[in-house]
Amino acid sequence: MDEKLIELVTQQVLAALGGETKESTCCGACNGSCSGKEEAEGIRIGVSVRHLHLCPEDFAILFGPDAELEAMRDLYQEGEFAAKQQVALVGPKLRTIAPVRVLGPLRKQTQVEVSRTDAITFGINPPVRPSGNLEGASLITIVGPKGSVTKPVAIRANRHIHMNEADAKKFGVRDGELVSVEVQGERPLVFREVQVRVAPNFRLEMHLDTDDANAVGAICGMQARIVKEAK
Repeated sequence: MDEKLIELVTQQVLAALGGETKESTCCGACNGSCSGKEEAEGIRIGVSVRHLHLCPEDFAILFGPDAELEAMRDLYQEGEFAAKQQVALVGPKLRTIAPVRVLGPLRKQTQVEVSRTDAITFGINPPVRPSGNLEGASLITIVGPKGSVTKPVAIRANRHIHMNEADAKKFGVRDGELVSVEVQGERPLVFREVQVRVAPNFRLEMHLDTDDANAVGAICGMQARIVKEAK
């Protein structure tokens, strides 16, 4: 993107970032229609809208060298939070989506997570990848109040379940295993190839992007269950 175009987009971003966004208070990254309900049985669903993670170098370019990432609200997973900072995302067809929330804390590498619907808007075809795997990621421009960054960092996050060792033992699964998960929403559906992610500090939660959630009518706080399918 040339300097004049970046300046124009930045002006639009600053105007967009001055507004309020409707977000739920349950997980910080849901679609704004959260039930806030948790149940003892089953696996809690978290609906994840488009968002991004930033490395320190890119954060400084976007928000200035003296800026600090400010927490707005804790997320469901321990130690993670929705930040006050927001950006605009610009695809190669110069189509823009803004504002887009930055999630913290800062990471070793920048990563933009979008849905298939978002990708069509941008004119890109990002691969489905686990978080942290940017192999084949699509090129996208991130515009902040102080600058912009263009990098191949856009992916569609794979369906996955966060759980700790006790949860894994309970469900009889292991880290990295792919399972099928049933969601009883308005249009019941079984999601296949859902990756199990096990870590000591994880809280039990399945993450779906907005396309998957809309397909079944799922909202944050609904319950899902791992199912064994006949072969």
